[in-house]
Amino acid sequence: MERLADFPISICGAGALGANLTETLARCGAKNLTVIDRDRIEEVNLSTQPYELDEVGVMKATSLSRMLYRAVGSEVVAVTKELNERNVRKFLKSAELVVDCFDNSRSRALVTDYCGKNQLDCLHVGMADGFAEVIWNEQYRVPSDRQDDICDYPLARNLVSLAVAVASETVLKFLADGTRENWSITLKDLTITPMVLT
Repeated sequence: MERLADFPISICGAGALGANLTETLARCGAKNLTVIDRDRIEEVNLSTQPYELDEVGVMKATSLSRMLYRAVGSEVVAVTKELNERNVRKFLKSAELVVDCFDNSRSRALVTDYCGKNQLDCLHVGMADGFAEVIWNEQYRVPSDRQDDICDYPLARNLVSLAVAVASETVLKFLADGTRENWSITLKDLTITPMVLT
């Protein structure tokens, strides 16, 4: 629990996956969290993300930080700027673990490249069409932009919940003993399968 509380984790994206994962980790006891997202809350986000109707228009990262402080006293650092080539080092410099929950291939590629070049532990969480993956950077391949995550519709919430549960458990195991597991998740048959990647 001490390691979880102190370990610096940066979560890239405060959409369906990133916001719910940040909330889960904070409620598990993580206290050294940074969340990076440039977007504002839209009404369409409310079906899969932990925001409220009266917060429409508020920056997602700011809202998440406030909500988790009120809920569990966690002081999540909110970065409300776009992550890009010019600021990636600044925004990720204090992280010892990066969790990529971005919903687009361009941002995913930036995180993948930066973490690979800097030997920074990075876990990717993504989903599309009833399928989700939780994959460590060494085996991750950035999907084409045709497969960018679409999760802002009510029926996506079940897959979001499964993916977040698997991702949070993967992070906790990694912090406990260094275990690095990769997973695929399919909603149709409720299957969570270890991925053996080469």
